[in-house]
Amino acid sequence: MNKDVLSLVNEFKDKYPGGVYWFRLAKHSRVVEKHLNPDEEVLYAFIGQKNNSILDIFSTAVIALTNKRILIGQKRVLWGYFLNSITPDLFNDMQIYEGLLFGRVTIDTIKEKVILTNISKRALAEIETQISSFMMKEKQKYMTEKK
Repeated sequence: MNKDVLSLVNEFKDKYPGGVYWFRLAKHSRVVEKHLNPDEEVLYAFIGQKNNSILDIFSTAVIALTNKRILIGQKRVLWGYFLNSITPDLFNDMQIYEGLLFGRVTIDTIKEKVILTNISKRALAEIETQISSFMMKEKQKYMTEKK
């Protein structure tokens, strides 16, 4: 059975305390769920600050890895929301950085770099494994389909 995004986010938060991610998780999760396609299943979800500064602690986002793409959802405080969708054909590279207090994940796409900060250092290896293994598998599908 497909778990909802918020339950996966809460599992992540309980497993890896110590990151800066407490702000409006249910609302951010609903943004992601709103944009799931009928044939899409959430495989993994985590939380981080979608920004380039460890001092900005008010840019919390929910990142969900589905069987089709990566979705990054942020509910704005008053109205509206932001959603990024990264499909395997747009995925270029990923960089993991472990700092003194927190970690950072940079997802490089053809069009932009998505920077996720203030993540628990202990969670970095799991995040990298989940995203890398999914993207490598999906990229191979694209390569064989193009031939």
